[in-house]
Amino acid sequence: MALRPQRTFRRRQVESSDSDSDGAEERPAEVRADAGRPSAGGRAEGAEPPRRARGTRGRGRVWASSRRSPGTASRSDCGADVLRESGTVDLSEDEKEEAHPSSESKDGQSPASNSSSSLEEKEVSPIVKIPDAAFIQEARRKRELARTPGDYISLDVNHPSTACDSKRSNEEDPVSDPDDCEKRILFAPKPQTLRQRMAEETSIRSEEASEESQEDENQDIWEQQQMRKAVRIIEGQNIDLSHKSDSQTLKKFDTSISFPPVNLEIIKKQLNNRLALLQDTHRSHQREYEKYVEDIKSSKTAIQNLENASDQTLNYKFFKGMKIYVENIIDCLNEKIVSIEELESSTYTLLFKRAEALLKRRQDELKCESSYLQQLSRKAETSANGNLALDEKDQRILEEIEARRMQRRQARVLSGNCDHQEGTSSDDELSPAQMTNFQKRQGDILQDCKRVFEDVHDDFCNVQNILLKFQQWREKFPDSYYEAFVGFCLPKLLSPLIRVQLLDWNPLKLDSMALNQMPWFTSITEFMDGSTEDTRKDDDSDKKILSAVINKTVVPRLTDFIEFIWDPLSTSQTRSLTVHCRLLFEQSASENEVSKSKQDLLKSVVGRIKKSIEDDVFIPLYPKSSEEGKMSPHSKFQERQFWGALKLFRNILLWNGLLPDDTLQDLGLGKLLNRYLIIALSNAIPGPDAVKKCSQIAACLPEEWFEDSAMRTSIPQLENFIQFLLQSAHKLSTGEFRNEVNEIILILVKVKALNQAESLREKHHLEPPPPPVSGV
Repeated sequence: MALRPQRTFRRRQVESSDSDSDGAEERPAEVRADAGRPSAGGRAEGAEPPRRARGTRGRGRVWASSRRSPGTASRSDCGADVLRESGTVDLSEDEKEEAHPSSESKDGQSPASNSSSSLEEKEVSPIVKIPDAAFIQEARRKRELARTPGDYISLDVNHPSTACDSKRSNEEDPVSDPDDCEKRILFAPKPQTLRQRMAEETSIRSEEASEESQEDENQDIWEQQQMRKAVRIIEGQNIDLSHKSDSQTLKKFDTSISFPPVNLEIIKKQLNNRLALLQDTHRSHQREYEKYVEDIKSSKTAIQNLENASDQTLNYKFFKGMKIYVENIIDCLNEKIVSIEELESSTYTLLFKRAEALLKRRQDELKCESSYLQQLSRKAETSANGNLALDEKDQRILEEIEARRMQRRQARVLSGNCDHQEGTSSDDELSPAQMTNFQKRQGDILQDCKRVFEDVHDDFCNVQNILLKFQQWREKFPDSYYEAFVGFCLPKLLSPLIRVQLLDWNPLKLDSMALNQMPWFTSITEFMDGSTEDTRKDDDSDKKILSAVINKTVVPRLTDFIEFIWDPLSTSQTRSLTVHCRLLFEQSASENEVSKSKQDLLKSVVGRIKKSIEDDVFIPLYPKSSEEGKMSPHSKFQERQFWGALKLFRNILLWNGLLPDDTLQDLGLGKLLNRYLIIALSNAIPGPDAVKKCSQIAACLPEEWFEDSAMRTSIPQLENFIQFLLQSAHKLSTGEFRNEVNEIILILVKVKALNQAESLREKHHLEPPPPPVSGV
């Protein structure tokens, strides 16, 4: 049998398969590779298609190069996966599935590596080396290790960016890049292999080591700089110290310096000075020691006094009770003050209306009577029977005037007062109906006054009980009592209670109760007398409580009476008012200053007197023919008006000692005597009546004005009065009126017109007058 030539079918088949790299069977294999790729969550950016696809006898074969491990991309392990001459290696389905990811994970291959692998395939030896089971297991284990990190996302591995890998993949097989719509989006960085992680950790360690070495180098440089600075400073100090020591050495051993001479006297003087200073210091310390000893003794005494004092609990209870008491009484008075003010207003209104009605009636009657006498003197508008034609109103007024005069005459006759002069009585009588109405309203006010504090305990509305409470405080704790200025607060606290007691007090009545007899006055006086003298205080505030109460409560009430209710023509009202005012002024006689309330009271007195002189004084002057003797209506009216003016003059001079002398002389002498009384006397007929009137005027003058024994002339305001007396004496010197002339000389002597009295006696050859009798 002849030898056959060697068949090269396998080789040609391989070559044809190599040359047919762009054949039709490549695309189905690529599709199968894409279909069989496991979804590893982005562990491979793009799978490389198989290098060769060949179909023989209806069965497809896959040629795949072994996957290069990361970090060893330059080394190619394809010898174990290629078929050699005459056969192919049949792989199981597992190996096919494992081969696909191996081929897909080839990342760093360039086109040059593709060409080199194709050349190697062309030169494949026809001898096929079949790997053994151990090799296959080792390859499988490597592939498992390479594929395992892709099954989860590690938390402690830093994956480097895969931008370069994707770029290489795109350059290697640009045809296999999918479209934009089919391109996969990476949600996690590509996992690193063990070698890459080791290389990255090595680089990090090297960087840290370099940084630490740099820091150590910088630290060494800084320490060297600080050492150099320290060395420089020490060297400079050493130089200075050496310089100073040299200078001191020079000074120390400088023999050219000469010391002052020293002897025993100088040493003794210095020692004495030192001893004197020490003695002064010792004496100051001794004084401080003695002071401290005294402080210790006083402290011990204070401690002992506090220990021996009463229980603090009792003191606290007392002060707390006193505080509650004061708060309660203040609340009570704040509630009652409204009612008190209403009652005061009602009382003032009632009295003011009465005084206003009497004043208006007097002025109307004066006007009516004067008009009637003027008509009578003219003898005009008379009726057929010779009577004056008067209207019913004037006729009724004249009849009422005459009826009241008749009642007063009868009353004087019954009382035996026969020396009374017409016009000196106060025309203040009221009709029975008016008097009843007045008394009824006054009684209602007093009843309301009693009901103000009917629901209040006596400890809160009785002045004596209230002062007893504060007296206990003053006796137990005088220091806290005076520190609380209780003496300044009591007048204001007691004012509402005193005002209630003054509601039924009328200072214009002679029978009104004196202030020093009132209960509140007595209680305050006893409280003041019981006050202890405190030597630590310059003045005791408790001694001024009464004067403060009078200034704050009583004086304003008196001022209202004077300004609105007082009638200066009423002698009884004026006498009562002056008595109360003198008593009030005596209570504050010890005080050097006059309070503002008292100044207001005196101003009210002066203003009310001026108003009365202007409104109430009217002395008409009728011709001699119309007077028709003393019994004529004109003469009677003139006499009544003169004696009424003289009564006002007497009432004004009752304020002597309360008003200043210059003010009183201006009111009584300047405005009333010289303007009205002297003119009326000059118009009268000289005679015993004129001398009697002059004697009454002189009797009203205060004796304090003429107490100076060296006076030879009278006060200037009496000059007109003295001249009238001299004229009257010359007219009465002839005839049977020598007794009236002697009476005039006595009047001149009383007013201290001694020179005029002596000249008048010598001129008329009269005997020296007897010494003046008081009250003439």
